[in-house]
Amino acid sequence: MTKPAAVLWDMDGTLVDTEPFWIECEGALVAEHGGTWSSADAHSIVGFDLIDAAIVLRDRGGVRLEPIEIVEHLLDGVIARIQSHVPWRPGAAELLADCRRAAIPTALVTMSWRRFADAVVAAAPRGSFETVVTGDAVTRGKPNPEPYLKAIADLGVSPAECVAIEDSPTGVAAALGAGCATLGVPHVVHLEEAAGLTIVETLVGVGVEELEALVA
Repeated sequence: MTKPAAVLWDMDGTLVDTEPFWIECEGALVAEHGGTWSSADAHSIVGFDLIDAAIVLRDRGGVRLEPIEIVEHLLDGVIARIQSHVPWRPGAAELLADCRRAAIPTALVTMSWRRFADAVVAAAPRGSFETVVTGDAVTRGKPNPEPYLKAIADLGVSPAECVAIEDSPTGVAAALGAGCATLGVPHVVHLEEAAGLTIVETLVGVGVEELEALVA
């Protein structure tokens, strides 16, 4: 089997378990403005572009701030938490290291903004990612394929030879739309079966051989 030309990683909920941080910060902000924010509300925006999520927090959660202000407020809270503790998802750090040993280029493709992605990249081993695509660097966020297509262009590879790793329906739609074989690792929300999508319960035990099979 042939190695993938690149492995493209989602961040929140896939590489690191930061979704609880976002949900906690969202709930606190909504409560501060006298609104209510249920678990269903929080799960409904998992994987969203941050501005799109902020609009939901404003319109549904009653947060009386402009979307950009909401995003910056949430980023402050989540970055403070990640600087205290980096919650790697099970098997993620090991698979990332396996890709590096196999000399497979890797990209981080996240709808979080650059200053948060930088905090996570700084906690990873040096040289873990050849390129980083963030939500504030694209015109259209996930589920649009633009973020993945940008990472693929940065790496100079073919989408069909890449494996994307995602945990949310929004991210899966973006990766499949870009033409990548996609490995789904559901975490906070359920993933539906789809052509081109392979679903696993965990990345524990997943190595380069398993990724090779996805692009064979």
